[in-house]
Amino acid sequence: QVQLVESGGGLVQAGGSLRLSCAASGRTFSDYTMGWFRQAPGKEREFVAAITWSVGPTYYSDSVKGRFTISRDNANNTVYLQMNSLKPEDTAVYYCAAARLYGSWTPRDSAYRYWGQGTQVTVSS
Repeated sequence: QVQLVESGGGLVQAGGSLRLSCAASGRTFSDYTMGWFRQAPGKEREFVAAITWSVGPTYYSDSVKGRFTISRDNANNTVYLQMNSLKPEDTAVYYCAAARLYGSWTPRDSAYRYWGQGTQVTVSS
């Protein structure tokens, strides 16, 4: 079992920044690919970013590429999502997720076994 707890959401004006954190506990954190997903009201959950088990390759959706940065601190079992140049369309509940993909990654949410409770991000225009 892996337990995930997100924090750092809130209300921010367009153009502003937020940093989300996801604290993990349970099994060996460094074994897992970590992903961030989001779900806006009335929309399906969508992939935002992922980072594989090493401090290495990162992957982003086209909608956030160049504005968001995913990173991880395996020593402290935490993954981060730095969000800059926020837009109103970034408003959503953001979820952290973990998958044991042995160094690989996927944007498919069905592949991620463990999920946090979500944190609300609201960007005002």
